[in-house]
Amino acid sequence: MGVAGEPISPVRSRERFLLGEPVEAGVRSPILHSWERCRLLGLSPDQTELPYRDDFDPDSRLVRAAGPVLDRLAARFAGSRMNVSLADAGGTVLQRRFGEPELARSLPPIQTVPGFVFAERFAGTNGIGLALAERRLVQVYGAEHFAERSQSNACCAVPVRNQLNGLVEGVLCFGYPRGDEDPALTALIRLAAGSIERRLLEQTSQRERALLRSYLDARARVGADGRPAGADGALPYAVPHPASDPSGALLDPRDESVLKDRAAELISSTQRAAVEVTLLHGRRATLLSRPVTSGTGIEGIAVEAVLTDGEPAARRPAALSAAVAAPAAATASPHAPPATAPPASPQAPPGPSGPSGPSAAPAAGRNGAGPDRDRPDGASRRLVLVGEPEVGRYALAARRRLELLAEASARIGTTLDVHRTARELAEVAVPGLADYVTVDVPEAVLRGEEPTDAAGTVRRTVVHGIRDDHPFRPEGSPVELRPGTPHLRCLADGKAVVEPDLAAGGWLARGPDPAAALGGHPVHSLIAVPLRARGGNLGVAAFYRSEDPAPFADDDAWLARELCARAALCMDNARQYAREHTLALALQRSLLPHRLPEQGAVEVAHRYLPAESGVGGDWFDVIPLSGTRVALLVGDVVGHGLHAAATMGRLRTAARNFAELELAPDELLTHLDNLLVRLDREEGGESDTGSTGIVGATCLYVIYDPTTRECAMARAGHLPPAVVRPDGSVDFPELPAGPPLGLGGLPFETAAIDLPEGSTLVLYTDGLVEDRHRDIDAALEDLRRALAHPGRTPEDTCRSVIDAVAPDHPDDDIALLAARIHTLPAERIAAWDVPADPARVGEIRAVATRTLAEWGLEEPAFAVELLLSELVTNAVRYGGEPIQVRLIRDRTLICEVSDGGSTAPHLRRAAATDEGGRGLFLVAQLSQAWGTRYTPRGKVIWAECALDAA
Repeated sequence: MGVAGEPISPVRSRERFLLGEPVEAGVRSPILHSWERCRLLGLSPDQTELPYRDDFDPDSRLVRAAGPVLDRLAARFAGSRMNVSLADAGGTVLQRRFGEPELARSLPPIQTVPGFVFAERFAGTNGIGLALAERRLVQVYGAEHFAERSQSNACCAVPVRNQLNGLVEGVLCFGYPRGDEDPALTALIRLAAGSIERRLLEQTSQRERALLRSYLDARARVGADGRPAGADGALPYAVPHPASDPSGALLDPRDESVLKDRAAELISSTQRAAVEVTLLHGRRATLLSRPVTSGTGIEGIAVEAVLTDGEPAARRPAALSAAVAAPAAATASPHAPPATAPPASPQAPPGPSGPSGPSAAPAAGRNGAGPDRDRPDGASRRLVLVGEPEVGRYALAARRRLELLAEASARIGTTLDVHRTARELAEVAVPGLADYVTVDVPEAVLRGEEPTDAAGTVRRTVVHGIRDDHPFRPEGSPVELRPGTPHLRCLADGKAVVEPDLAAGGWLARGPDPAAALGGHPVHSLIAVPLRARGGNLGVAAFYRSEDPAPFADDDAWLARELCARAALCMDNARQYAREHTLALALQRSLLPHRLPEQGAVEVAHRYLPAESGVGGDWFDVIPLSGTRVALLVGDVVGHGLHAAATMGRLRTAARNFAELELAPDELLTHLDNLLVRLDREEGGESDTGSTGIVGATCLYVIYDPTTRECAMARAGHLPPAVVRPDGSVDFPELPAGPPLGLGGLPFETAAIDLPEGSTLVLYTDGLVEDRHRDIDAALEDLRRALAHPGRTPEDTCRSVIDAVAPDHPDDDIALLAARIHTLPAERIAAWDVPADPARVGEIRAVATRTLAEWGLEEPAFAVELLLSELVTNAVRYGGEPIQVRLIRDRTLICEVSDGGSTAPHLRRAAATDEGGRGLFLVAQLSQAWGTRYTPRGKVIWAECALDAA
């Protein structure tokens, strides 16, 4: 037990977090936020595999800049167990150095070989991933790592930035055993990162460096308030580094992004301007853009940010207002004398590497003068961007491309529908990238089948553009991809094909849309991109420009590839879903009744509607029983997909088998409940197919007897049926609810009601009335109104209910069964009570023969005499009173003998020497079906004979 108030150790905190328990104390907020992101990403702590990339550039700008620094660090840590890593902005390790060379031989490849990706979304909480996520120096100790493999290690990591544009170029990371922690490591890694950043700056173009130098020289000569520099050349108001922000807090990365975006716009506009920007937490910034001319005549724009604590412009100090009103005070002149010591000289001492980036270059004033932290006006000034207008326009275009990609992440793939996903791709690309977009997909992909060679004829799936009167083939039409066209070339090579000038290509007239070269809106530039996912071609997307005069360039092709890659993955997910949905629907329909059995007790109609989001486990059935009775059944298995459909098939088969045993409704539900519990136990939780066992099911079982008009029913967690009486009134019988199937051990109860001739029973599943967009009571009232019409046929009843009550886009399956009941006329039933006297058997045979003659059934009379003789004799001898004989003339002639005994006879093969045991064998030979059913007072032995039996 820890001392009260003592922070919980990271080990215990991590264990509690992984168990889903709340963790408020003992964990630093960056670590806790990283753990939460890892959980949302579905990462596993024992995950050992990381993505490996072999396509990284081993001689990139970052590697060249960091090489000498890494070598000096390796020498600095010689003999220690220090592991120094350099990763790019995506988390891919580019270089490694070890203080002890033998250490590399004892570690696994994931910790020694460049190319493994340590981004947080793959590796969980670690130094490289967290530094990229937090965009600042981070330290991770032992159990703060999300992965089990890193629990004994500690690390310190810091982003490496491009000092001109502020972008994170990579990450420098120190890894070491937990016991080797040294407070000096943070200062050392900052110095090392700063050295790499300065070496990166040296690699920038001479034009950019000249502009930056001119800006800094001008700032050194003239202060922000227009006053000249001090006698020693130091700035009275230097450009501050964000680590010394006088407001007391670093800028949020989102604020940094806003400032850089607006600065890029100002540079591209080439105009002097002062623009006010509202930042987070009530802070404000005024962006000042001003011309800068280098000593060699290079013209550019510098954009500074004047940061305040949120005061309106009218209340700002006079010094700041003067700086905003007169931004030309520090404009560089090509004739100005050069500074003796440029502040951003590569030989300058390294400054701290902070998260803001672009202002890191002018972190110190001339001769190393630092920022003025005590300005009374509460404002700070910093350089945001400096560059040429063309570069600014390029940066602005790049930002817009990134915005389009961000928009695509949110808008593409919102549904599991191939056609809808293709349309979302087109809607995102127009007009940000293209004026028109066409998407052509093979028929097999639209059906959810595996993608094949997309060459040849495809289906025009989407046409979208800035105008409706486009010159392209309409949606739904077949499109032939001919050899030589960019569409077929991109499919063959698997790469985007750019045609900057369609008029020079010569293929447009024989392409899929020859009319695109004619009419009032001819297209002039094209990018054809294959839609590839998981190694298969899903089709081709074509991006056209018509109104935009600029032809497509390589950057546009890169953006089109990214959009299509995202869309193709979503389309393939939708295709696989469509395939599974089709298979599940086919299985579901194959397990439902294809043709209802012939019987005279009820007139039946039915409907089955699958859910839009996936096939479920709803089913219905009509089962003829003995004595002209009929069983009606509806049920619903919890869940969707193949597993639910397969479970439904098993339950429906079991229900039919139990019904053959002539069980009462409550007994049948008990057997189904036991079966479901047993199946769930046998599956043992999660199966190889990914299912997690049988969750449960609901069921309603009804038995209707047309000879008595009695309707016995029981339900297991299911909605009660609706009863439509002959006058059109509708009610929902109050039935004992009963628990859903699969809980086990809980009882069910049967209820019985009498129905008048012409009534209609309506059985349904919850998908008909339960919907997240409406209340179930309102839906049941809609159902009542839809049923309240006398004289309707079951078919009309089903049609009106589906039209009036069913949701337009059902989230769950719907099974509907409408049964209009019929009563068997009394003149087709004959019944006699029989005393328990063997001498009275002959009298029963005689009266039965006369009754058959009255019905005109002389042909089966002989067989009926033999049947009754055997059955009545057995009832008298082995059963008990009361004994009754009943003849029913329906589609067949039914003979029933009931008695008070509970022992059922069993058919057996009698030996040659046996004196008895042949009676039931004779019954089986004379009838086309026979069996036993139990009643509350005993049992009934019944046999059916064809009406033309001899």
